[in-house]
Amino acid sequence: MTKTTAATAPVLGTRALNRATLARQLLLERSPLTAEAAVEHLLGLQAQNVKPPYYALAARLDGFAPERLSRLMADREVVRIVTMRSTIHTHTAADCLTLRPLVQPARDRELINFRKGLEGVDLDRLAALARELVETEPRTMKQLREALLTEWPHADPQSLAIAARCKLPLVQVTPRGLWGQSGQVTLTTAEHWLGRSADSTPPSPDPTVLRYLAAFGPASVKDMQTWAGLTRLRDAFERLRPQLVSFRDENGVELFDLPDAPRPDADTPAPPRFLPEFDNLLLSHADRARVVPPEYWGRSWVGNIAYPTFLVDGFLAGVWKLTEDALVIQPFGELTKAQRTDLVTEGARMLDTMHPGTPYDIRFGTVIS
Repeated sequence: MTKTTAATAPVLGTRALNRATLARQLLLERSPLTAEAAVEHLLGLQAQNVKPPYYALAARLDGFAPERLSRLMADREVVRIVTMRSTIHTHTAADCLTLRPLVQPARDRELINFRKGLEGVDLDRLAALARELVETEPRTMKQLREALLTEWPHADPQSLAIAARCKLPLVQVTPRGLWGQSGQVTLTTAEHWLGRSADSTPPSPDPTVLRYLAAFGPASVKDMQTWAGLTRLRDAFERLRPQLVSFRDENGVELFDLPDAPRPDADTPAPPRFLPEFDNLLLSHADRARVVPPEYWGRSWVGNIAYPTFLVDGFLAGVWKLTEDALVIQPFGELTKAQRTDLVTEGARMLDTMHPGTPYDIRFGTVIS
């Protein structure tokens, strides 16, 4: 049998990659998975704000209700914690204890940016003191800064708090993150909150590589490194190569995948979907052309602010917002009558899922050029 190499691997075009990724992301058709199983399959949900994980699951699951995810959070089956790309994610309890140690090298590198404000600070001592503080009583970042500042009065207060966040797996305790409730960010360690310890040995990235491909593949080494915020994952892919199949994208970049993972035909219909801001679909590949048309690159961002987006035919097509009385859909280009009708139907479904019984109009805003 002739061995497939990067040069001879089959080519997957942009639409084929789009459909494969949407299938893995549960966005081609809604999944019957439970909320917990979906969070696990997706390797977590972006959670910079409280509401996005709920909207992310509403777009992906059949029969989802926000209370289901909220209950998991209240029962400590899922948690909010800084993991990939130094951003807050909602993870299952088990993934919190495995993915956070996996990305620890990235958190260590992050501290380099704050070394000036941490001159003279013993980071191991800081971690031990911060652990004692937050496990005695959950603390806000302000409280943590103030407590650490008494030990290192000449250090930069913000750098001290960031060092604690980087050195320790700090989770946001409830009621923060619960649907329909409010609460400031208050932190304790994952081990204390969950009542169990993480593995003390550095985790192998290999199992996570396979899970990443199941949720985001086909993908390149650089794609996964972008998703995780890690470097030097090539060795893991090479170890796993005998278990994987490979393709090329239209630029010749080698893409890896699981042999039996879904790769639908490029012409498979893709229904419209409303996604929250920071959805991982848009953030988890080095080359985002599989979801974001080149002409729309940067349209859903202003500075550090991301807007909720929607997909048409599987690709980014505009942004949306919820006002006091309406869902406002703002496309990046002209939509056909059929596309507008399908968006209204999907928007009504989203509203019924997330805000049942609340009357909202659905209207289209001006095209954003």
